[in-house]
Amino acid sequence: MAKASMVSRETMEKAKAFRLRPLDDRVVVLPDEPLDRTEGGILLPDTAKERPMTGTVVAVGPGRQDKDGFTVPMSIEPDHRAWYSRYAGNPVEVDGITYLVMREGDVLLVE
Repeated sequence: MAKASMVSRETMEKAKAFRLRPLDDRVVVLPDEPLDRTEGGILLPDTAKERPMTGTVVAVGPGRQDKDGFTVPMSIEPDHRAWYSRYAGNPVEVDGITYLVMREGDVLLVE
């Protein structure tokens, strides 16, 4: 299985200016772009490209509320690399860039 490619520098600069603030324990991720070719060099049509499972965290919410009303802080921060489930998150388009908004629990690993 081929790895997803990173996003372009231009897209990353636009993402740095992300102006929306997620609520509760939500995380906004800029997913990596899918590869155009396999590792062996075979060109992939759009229908065969796999949805990436990695991306860069752009924004995080303040954290979830526990049963006593206290905020549990987030363990994820902006600029972390995140690995998440293949179908995690809801796509949201802002300024022509598609982000994924997911709960902190949908993120499996961070770097």
